[in-house]
Amino acid sequence: MSEYDDSIEIAMDDFARRFSMRSAKLMWLLGAGVSASAGILTAWDMICRFKRELYITQRKVSPQSVADLSSPAILATLDAFLAESDTLPQPGAPDEYSALFEATYPQEQDRRTYIDHMIRGMKPTQGHLALAALLRATHCNIVWTTNFDHLLADACARTFDTTAALNMASLDGTLLAGEFISEQQWPIEIKLHGDFRSRRLKNTSEELRHQDAQFRRQLVDACRRFGLIVAGYSGRDSSVMDALEEAVGEPGAYPNGLFWMHRGEAAPFERVSQLIRRARAAGLEAGIVRIENFDEAMIDLLRLLPGIDTSLLRAEGQERRRFSVAPTPLGKKSWPVLRMNAVRVTRPVNCRKIVCEIGGGKDVREAVEAAEGKIIVARTRAGVLGFGSDDEFRRVFAPFSITEFGIATFEDRRLRYDSQERGLLRRALVAAIARTHDMEARARGSADILAPRMPGDPAWQDLRDVIGGPIVGSVPRKRDITWREGIGLRLDWASDQLWLLLEPRIVFDGGSEETKAITADFARERTARRYNQMLDKLINYWSRRFAGQNLRALAIGDGLDAAFDVDRQSAFSWAAKP
Repeated sequence: MSEYDDSIEIAMDDFARRFSMRSAKLMWLLGAGVSASAGILTAWDMICRFKRELYITQRKVSPQSVADLSSPAILATLDAFLAESDTLPQPGAPDEYSALFEATYPQEQDRRTYIDHMIRGMKPTQGHLALAALLRATHCNIVWTTNFDHLLADACARTFDTTAALNMASLDGTLLAGEFISEQQWPIEIKLHGDFRSRRLKNTSEELRHQDAQFRRQLVDACRRFGLIVAGYSGRDSSVMDALEEAVGEPGAYPNGLFWMHRGEAAPFERVSQLIRRARAAGLEAGIVRIENFDEAMIDLLRLLPGIDTSLLRAEGQERRRFSVAPTPLGKKSWPVLRMNAVRVTRPVNCRKIVCEIGGGKDVREAVEAAEGKIIVARTRAGVLGFGSDDEFRRVFAPFSITEFGIATFEDRRLRYDSQERGLLRRALVAAIARTHDMEARARGSADILAPRMPGDPAWQDLRDVIGGPIVGSVPRKRDITWREGIGLRLDWASDQLWLLLEPRIVFDGGSEETKAITADFARERTARRYNQMLDKLINYWSRRFAGQNLRALAIGDGLDAAFDVDRQSAFSWAAKP
């Protein structure tokens, strides 16, 4: 797998301005992610559930033992179970979703029932209503979707005040799609994998492999007439991706661009990155657009468009708002309904900005490692951003012809999602905490895992008191693997500010893929009885330990260091007043 190059990204504000100039010339392709906020499971959620159901029925274990799919230990157990299979794909494989769905429910009628139960009673979100508003104002004409739900149709029924406005084509009416497009019977929704009411649902490897030829040809032909925006879709199944890739080679392909909305800091699916790079190499306008979520992205796109009725969106937003500022709990009679694991963080305002002739993120990391640079950096479209002494920055990047040596200001809009800037702040904050408290840090995607470097030190006696025993030891079934009490840290954005999320963890040393199931079992057994009271004590311990002002990542005397203030009190919920 090749290294992800963030130079193929397009900033959301840049994309919003482009969209405002050509909205009606762009089609949409929607995946399961656009319906996630409505409560419909994403492909990843379904994958986890399929793994769990296979594990329970084949290993004959209690469902309660693997009930919490948010637990890394349980997920590791399920992955280790699947890794032993000779018939199922390895965890993370491109066909993981379809293969697991087919293995869990081999009969098509059972898959139809599963989908029917999953989407029953769901209501359209602000994102669906915003897209329906675009359709009504003719800022959008065609929507392709791999989804089975009816949320866009419901949103259109509310927006148009009729169920007859949206022309729909699914697997039972493949010819209709071509007729609708050729006759410009806008607006159109085309369900590539079928409707949940259709007699034919396509969601397994064999079915996707034989995706209707007419649908695929119609999608390729449409990509010669219009640009395309992809949202909420991972790019996992080959049938749709084959069509999108085929369209790149067609004359006049994607005349108004190919834009792929991607949520989170992690790299997109490799085939998605390959598609964007191939499109760019062919001279097409294409890029990854990072968003916080589909609903907010759609609201952002409406801002520059005339003639949009947003009354339904405003009503929906008011109806769904369920939070307000609550007073700090005082005394035993004034307690919160729910203790949260989020601690408010005050961040640096500025960082160093270097513009030079260096490549993507991988090149930047390699340059810092080769020079053994004592700096914390991130590669963005604006340049290399980071913290450290000026001499260190010049020493590391001088070989790449520095053309600008300045200062960048962190913008709130870039911190609302897992951007490179938020990742930079997370790494700097973790460095500050690890340095201040003598902890070892390990990066794990968009989070970091920390553990005491010397758990036997008297400084960790308070943690031993909270745990009620040792905080370090060896795994009984594998004495060469040691464990330590630790903490997982993430940065998130809510209520217009950054929060540090605390997740007590067990950290292992000396493990491998082969021993993952053993360590997962140990972690689950050790933490099984950590109910509300224990978790409350642990969150209280870690939040108070990390609290402080002017926590510095590098403790340098020159240049730009990252300084943070971390609150002592975690967030909490309060009973809403009628």
